[in-house]
Amino acid sequence: MIDRSDTQLQPRALNCARCGAAFTCDLSGHCWCADETAKLPMPTRGEDCLCRECLRAEAARHANGT
Repeated sequence: MIDRSDTQLQPRALNCARCGAAFTCDLSGHCWCADETAKLPMPTRGEDCLCRECLRAEAARHANGT
C-alpha cells in the first residue's frame, strides 16, 4: 500500500499489472490517470496500477457489464 502522507513522493516507475507496459505514476503532482474519465476501484486485489490502455479496456468491460 502506498503511504500518501509523504508530501515528497517521487514519481513511481511502474509496469502495468495486466500487460507489462512501462509508465510512471506521480502521486504528488498531476498523474495522467487524473485526466481519464474512467474511475475504477484500483488497485484490484493483487494488482497495482494499470497503464492507460488497460485502464480504458477495463472501464469498457465494466460499462458493458462483463
